[in-house]
This record gives sequence, C-alpha cells and structure tokens, in this order.
Amino acid sequence: MDELDNRLLSALHRDARASLSELAQQLGVTRTTVRSRMQRLKQSGEIVGFTVLTRRNVAQSPVRGLMMLEIEGRGTERIMARIAAMRQVRAVHSTNGGWDLIAEIGADTLAELDEVLFLIRRMEGVTRSETNLLLSTRKGRY
Repeated sequence: MDELDNRLLSALHRDARASLSELAQQLGVTRTTVRSRMQRLKQSGEIVGFTVLTRRNVAQSPVRGLMMLEIEGRGTERIMARIAAMRQVRAVHSTNGGWDLIAEIGADTLAELDEVLFLIRRMEGVTRSETNLLLSTRKGRY
C-alpha cells in the first residue's frame, strides 16, 4: 500500500458511497485509477467489504464500554470463549501491551453493565481489569 491507497481508504471511510468520479476528484487522479486501486485493494483483502452503520446499530446498546483484561497463565482462550458467549459482549479482541484482552460490552442500563463487569471480574484467571465507558460515537466502522 502506498500513500494514494491510504488516501483512498480514508476517503472511503468518510463516505463509502462516494462515486468513482467523486473519489477521483478528491484524490486528484482519474476514475480508472480509482477503479483499479479499489479492485486491487479488494483482491488483496485490504478491503473486505462495505457496510452501513445505522442509528439502530448504536442505539441497540445505549450503555457501552471497553473492558481491558489481564489474564493469568494460559487461560486466555478459555476466558475469551466464556466472555464472547455473553449476550452483552459485542466483540472480544486479543491485544498486546499491558492487557491480554479487550471486550466491547453493550447494555441497556448502567446496572446491567455493572453486572456484566462483575461477572467477568470474578472469572477464574482474570487478574486485573479496567473499564472505560464510551460516551459518544462520532463515526463507527463495523
């Protein structure tokens, strides 16, 4: 990927429905260049699809948070599976750095979120956690 590919991806993140002509004008290249770049990015797997984020996607879970978890020993896969099976958990990510897992959690109320956090913290092998509430979403990608 080069700078033009990165600029094209940024333009698509802003508006995935932009026409080839609009993208070409924004990027200062021809429609043919945009079309071939997009085709190459799809074939290489860099672009895996296009989607629409609706108000309902965000409103389904008015209380949302990210929970970072430190896992003891080799229990990461077991704990990841248990967390992923919870109804309120939207996604579980493995990561590097100080945390082993990050769970995206959505709930209808703060009390429900608190209950989920409590259940996860009590799982055998979870040694430490930190949770941040998501206050608003300006732009989301799914």
